[in-house]
Amino acid sequence: MSSPKISVYSLSDLKNTTDDALPNYLTSLKFKQSHFFADVRLGLGYTAVVIAAVTFYADYKLGWDATKFWTLWAVVTYFILNGALTYWIWGVEKGRIFAGEINDTTISIASSVTKHKPIYNLHVQYGKPGQELRTTKLSAPFTRWFDSDGYFVAAPFQRWLASEISLVGEADAQKAGTATADKAAQGAVDVQGTENVNKSSKASAEGAPSSAARSRKSKKAP
Repeated sequence: MSSPKISVYSLSDLKNTTDDALPNYLTSLKFKQSHFFADVRLGLGYTAVVIAAVTFYADYKLGWDATKFWTLWAVVTYFILNGALTYWIWGVEKGRIFAGEINDTTISIASSVTKHKPIYNLHVQYGKPGQELRTTKLSAPFTRWFDSDGYFVAAPFQRWLASEISLVGEADAQKAGTATADKAAQGAVDVQGTENVNKSSKASAEGAPSSAARSRKSKKAP
C-alpha cells in the first residue's frame, strides 16, 4: 500500500508522516511497543470530557440550584485534569513517539523540528534496566525519504535509522549494512572529486605564469 501524498512545504505534515512511519518500522523488527504514555494522555483527556458531559447533563435535568455545588467541583476538577494533561504532553512525553523494548533493552525516541527548517531531529535513549542509558541525537533532511512529489519512501528512512541507531541496526543488519555501503561509496566519490579538483587547480597554477613574471617579460620587450 503506497503512502498518501502530502505537501512538501508543510513541515507538520512531513513530521507527522515520518512520526507515524517510525513505530511501524520498529514493531516490524519485533520491538515491543509500550503504550503507557499514550494511555495516560488519553485517560486524562477522556476523564475531563466525561466530567464535562455529566455536569452538563445533570444541570439540564436537575437545574442550576440543585447542581451548582457539584458543578463548582466539576469545573475545578476539569481544569486540574487539563492542567495535568498539558504537563504530561509537554513535561513528560516531550515529543516522544516511541517507547518500547527488544531483548530486555528499553528504547525511547522523541522527535522534533525547528520552525522553517525541514530537518527531522531525533533524541534516542536506550539501555538495559539498571544500566546507564545511552543517548543519541541525530538529524536528517526530510528530502532524504520524501520524493519531490510528496510521497514518503520507506527504504531510505529505514536505512537511516538502522545505520544511526545501533540497537535498530542489530535488529535489521541488512539495512544497516546497505546504509554503511552507501556511505562508503559516497565517501569514495567525495574523495575522488576532491582529488580531481586539487589536480585541476594545480595544473592551472603551473600552466599560468605569475603576474610578476608577466610584468618582467613586458619590461624586457622592445
